[in-house]
Amino acid sequence: MKLGQLVFYAGLATAATFGGAWFLRGSAKPPPAAQPPRPVTAATAFTRNVPLYIDEIGNTSASEIVNVQAQVAGQIVEVHFQDGAEVKQGDVLFSIDPRTYQAALDKANATLGQNQAKLAYQQAQMKRMDSLAEKKVASSQDFDQSRAQLAELQALVRADEANVQTAKLNLEFCTVRAPISGRAGKRLVDRGNLVNFPGGATLVTIARQDPLFVDFTIAEEKLPAVRAYQNRGTLSVEVWSAAEPTKRRKGEFAFLDNAVTVGNGTVRLRGRVQNEDRAFWPGQFVNVRLVLDVAKGAVLVPSQAVQVGQIGTFVFVIGGEKKVAIRPVRPGQRHGGDVVIEDGIRQGETVVVTGHLFLSPGATVKVTETVPPPSVVAGPEGETKRGEG
Repeated sequence: MKLGQLVFYAGLATAATFGGAWFLRGSAKPPPAAQPPRPVTAATAFTRNVPLYIDEIGNTSASEIVNVQAQVAGQIVEVHFQDGAEVKQGDVLFSIDPRTYQAALDKANATLGQNQAKLAYQQAQMKRMDSLAEKKVASSQDFDQSRAQLAELQALVRADEANVQTAKLNLEFCTVRAPISGRAGKRLVDRGNLVNFPGGATLVTIARQDPLFVDFTIAEEKLPAVRAYQNRGTLSVEVWSAAEPTKRRKGEFAFLDNAVTVGNGTVRLRGRVQNEDRAFWPGQFVNVRLVLDVAKGAVLVPSQAVQVGQIGTFVFVIGGEKKVAIRPVRPGQRHGGDVVIEDGIRQGETVVVTGHLFLSPGATVKVTETVPPPSVVAGPEGETKRGEG
């Protein structure tokens, strides 16, 4: 073999040796690099006394509505209120021409006086007849006739007194007064119009807006629970409008209907709330929360902490060395920005609130912010005030 060929093959052997070594080094897997801690925000599970509730949509109605009508016929001579004004019971609303009724009262009084004079004369006559009868001077027929005339005049005077009372009432009815306190609607008759009685038109409608009724319905499946809590005497209501969800008004439970509505399977309920500031208006749609009872010492976490996956609902619990573990939980009702955990979490445990992406069991986290427990609204329910749910 020639010298040049030996040098060429020697070079190939050397290249193969180094290439094999490079291939072996390149194919070996390097050890995985440690993952840095994941940044998360966290919160500590806390306890509160929270209400058990049913949320529904309802509408408000006046606690009293009266259609004011005239109780005598005549001409309206004066209107004493402004449309939409707040009126008190007994306030004068309309005046009807009283002259006819004043004349009727005067006539009734005159007739009463006339018959009272006749009665007085007959009573004196009766005394004389008694004296004559004792002396057996007057006949029994004259005595009976005098006694009958006395009884007749006594009945006539009583009828005249009733006529006087009727005439007085008719004269009083010429002044139309508010039968209840409330807000007047638009007047339906003006000055100068004639009104009839009976069967006259409505003059104005008055609606009592304080307190206010709130009517709503629940599905019949919820009726047994509502009845159970009603028997305990723990039912109450909360009402708020969609425009002002933070301004909630508490009231009392007032009414449970006596039958399920056929066709839609619902039951009608009613609450009563104070409305001195007229925050609500009759006929308005509102959110209604029927509070069944108060759960003592319920465990809550921020609602963002609860996740949903293949295993159901769960939270990431931060344990020792800042490592996380998945914990299945059974969430309950929401309260503001928090949710009740009925099973799976204990008070004081720390859960991940935000930063769930790419988390897995055993991962290490770095808590960048701790969400504090919400403030407590004054009252026996101890409701949370992180946000409105």
